[in-house]
This record gives sequence, structure tokens and C-alpha cells, in this order.
Amino acid sequence: MGDYVLELRGISKSFPGVKALDNVSLKVRPGTVHALMGENGAGKSTLMKCLFGIYKMDAGEIYLEGEKVTIINADDALHKGIAMVHQELQPIPERSIAENIFCGRYPTKKYGPLQVIDHKRMYEEAERLLKEVRMEYDPKAKLGTLSISQMQSVEIAKAVSMNAKVVIMDEPTSSLTDNEVEALFRIIEDLRKKNVAIIYISHKMDEILRISDDISIMRDGQYIGTWPAKEMTIDKIIAKMVGRELTNLFPPKDNTPGEVILEAKGLTSVNPKSFKNCSFTLKRGEILGLGGLVGAQRTELMEALFGIRGIAEGEIIYKGQKFMAKRPKDAIQNGIGLITEDRRGTGIFGVLSIADNVSVASLDKYVDAGVVLNNNKIEKLVQDNVAKLSIKTPSSKTLIQSLSGGNQQKVIISRWLANDPDILIMDEPTRGIDVGAKYEIYQIMIELAKQGKAIVMISSEMAELIGMSDRILVMCNGRITGEVSGEEATQENIMHFATQFN
Repeated sequence: MGDYVLELRGISKSFPGVKALDNVSLKVRPGTVHALMGENGAGKSTLMKCLFGIYKMDAGEIYLEGEKVTIINADDALHKGIAMVHQELQPIPERSIAENIFCGRYPTKKYGPLQVIDHKRMYEEAERLLKEVRMEYDPKAKLGTLSISQMQSVEIAKAVSMNAKVVIMDEPTSSLTDNEVEALFRIIEDLRKKNVAIIYISHKMDEILRISDDISIMRDGQYIGTWPAKEMTIDKIIAKMVGRELTNLFPPKDNTPGEVILEAKGLTSVNPKSFKNCSFTLKRGEILGLGGLVGAQRTELMEALFGIRGIAEGEIIYKGQKFMAKRPKDAIQNGIGLITEDRRGTGIFGVLSIADNVSVASLDKYVDAGVVLNNNKIEKLVQDNVAKLSIKTPSSKTLIQSLSGGNQQKVIISRWLANDPDILIMDEPTRGIDVGAKYEIYQIMIELAKQGKAIVMISSEMAELIGMSDRILVMCNGRITGEVSGEEATQENIMHFATQFN
């Protein structure tokens, strides 16, 4: 077999107007964690989709255990010993956990002349697999009853069940809690001991340096190089990823918070398990951070402000008047925008173009004679935002699902900029986005604040909260337990408030 379980040689792939991969080669050793890094749009996920048979490569060769292989589709990849845990989950929520694990390869038994699914064996096998990866879930439970992070864990169990030689993990910890991340690392260590190779795509530098044996870096569709992880530092990785030194992860803040634009008093959810008695203010030109552990009800509080969730008690004073959004349309019409946490699930319209995704929240502004959309005005809007936000795309007609995560996020920001909101709620705005694209989004946020927009930023990244916020509200167990000014914010005092469960 030689020194490598997997070799990719000269892989190239083009899409209309874009060369996504340009003669990329990669070598992966068995029993190692091989980190694949690069900015959004560098070609990492495209390369892995070529390996997994989702995309047909234009040129190149794949060698598995020293033998040249042709991978026709994802099922073929699985049978050859390559499994993939995708960044964007594709669950079947109305089916059981076991059915999701064995989808397309159900165990069967003979029932007279027929072959039928052997449910007993499937549930027993699923239970064994879940225990093997240290997950205490009921295999008969509907997948839809799990959280996003738990669904991600099931996907990992599914990949492990394939007895794969190579497991690709694309942003596997983007939706996991700290405890779940530790559980994942234990699973990875178990796989490593079984001589399985892990290709690990992540933007979380501390994770990469902690678990990786080798680090390969891509930039603009090209392979830059591979280095032993022990020789790399965060600064070295960033410099190779972006092609330049990045001296600060956050741009200088020169916005000045002004008068209060919104005041919430005693907001309590209709759901007794959600937020309770939450009071806060929001100022024009301010970036208000909202921190807390997973389950603190930060998203739920902001979704109630936007009209997605019901409020049982409390009042909101917005621009000097009482206001309560009964539905999102009320919030949008009153100048409030929301960028959701789940970009693929509730943010983008994947099968629509960039132009459609940008204009969807402000179509009323582009209707002539009350009935006809003015496509020229929409195209100008899109082109202005593509230039302003540096969105990398061949044209406005490109489907948004073909863009990188960072560029998708910029399109969603463009959608709300087109509606000219006074308040923009940004829930995990840089999740799954590389360090270069993060910096650009931070610059956009600061520029919006300088224009007098009020921004609420929900973030699970402590450094992001501290680096970007003028003030930080911290929630725990549905309550606002503390407020910290930007200058006084430290990880210690944020965590102090984030763990006040009583």
C-alpha cells in the first residue's frame, strides 16, 4: 500500500465562469488526521465532493491504497471505503435515527418469496453503533426530535458504521457544544487507532492544531502545501491561507453608539421553557453582543423580537412607540432584519439565483405599476452589492447553493441591506466561515454601525464577542444574567454570567 492510503493527483474542476480546482494534489497517510484548510472558496469542499463522487472531476486521478480507482457516485465511494460527514446536513427528520443511519442499505431478511427490511436487526445494529461512538440515543426516536448538534453526531455514527478507510469531516464541530466536541475528538482518536484516515475541514485553528497530524492548505483553487501540524502556528496558517500576514483578527472599531432605538421590558416567552423576564436596550450605531452557552435561549429571544416566536408578557418600545411583531413581515416592514443561525436551512433559497436571494425581502420596492418586477433595478441592486461586499460569483444568475459559505453569508447580508433596516440581528454571522471572510464581514458590520444601524450579534465564539461588541449581554437558562461593556469584557467574566443557572 505504501505510505499513503489516499492520493489525489492533478484534480481539476470548473463550473461556468469559475475554475474551482486547478491541478490539485493531496496525499493522506493512514491512521492520521489530515487537516484541509483554506479560505471560503479555496476549493476544499469541492475537492472532497470530487473525491466522494458528488462532482465529476474534469481531470485528475484518485489512488486508494495504491490502486487507481474511478468513483462514479457517493454510493460507489462508500463501497470503496470513503465516507463523508457533510457540513450541511441532509437529514430525513420524519424517519428514525436507525433509518437515517442505514438509509439506502437497510438490513433485510426473507419473508416468504420477498426480501423485507429486518427492523429488529437494524435497531440492534444502530444501538450498537451509537454506543460505539459514545452516543446514548434511542435508535427508534425520530431524527427530527434531535437538535442540529445531535443530528451531526448521528451523521458521524453513520460514517463510522461504514468501516471506511477514509472519513471526510467537513466542519464537523460547527454546530456542536464543547462536550460534544470532546466526544467527537474521542471518536476521532478511536478511528485513528483503527488506522482510519480522517480528512478534517475546519476553520477553528485551535481544533486543527490540537488534533491534526498534517495540515494541507489551499488558496484560490490551488494546492499551496502540506506541513506537519507540530511545525505550524495560527499565524503561520493564516499567512499561508490568505497569502499575506493578518496582523489582527478584528478590524479597528470606529463606530459611536448613539441614542436608544429599542427598549425591551420584561419579555417572557409563551413557551415556559424558553426566555423569561428579559429586559435590555439597543442603541443606534451599536454592535450589541449576545453571549451564553448553548441552550441559553439567545436565538429564541431574538426570534421573538422578529415575530417568529410568541411573547406572553412584556413590552417593546421601538423608536419611541410600543411595538410587537406578530409575524416576520411586521418586523421587516418596520426596519428589522434577521440573519439566521442555520444558513442552509433557514437562510438561503438554495435553488434560486443570487439575484432572487438578494431581492426577496424587498421586492415591493422593485414593482412597476403594481404588478411587474423591474428586473433592471434588481440587477443594479445585485451588482452594487456584489461590488460593495466583494461577493465572488460569475454572475447574478448563479445559484446561491454553488457559492462558498462566506459568499452565501454576504448574499444574505445583501438581502437585508437592500431593505435598509434600522436593526439587523445577526445570529452566529461567521459560523463555518474562514478567517479572511470573517474579517470582511466584521468590516461590513462596523460600517453599518457607523451608518447608524443597530446590530445585535449572537455568537458562541468568545473572541468574536469580545473583539466586536460595544456591549455584551449574557444569557443563562432563559434569563439575561449580566451585561459587560466592550472594554471590560474578558472570557472569565462572560463565563461567570453564562453559568449563573439559579
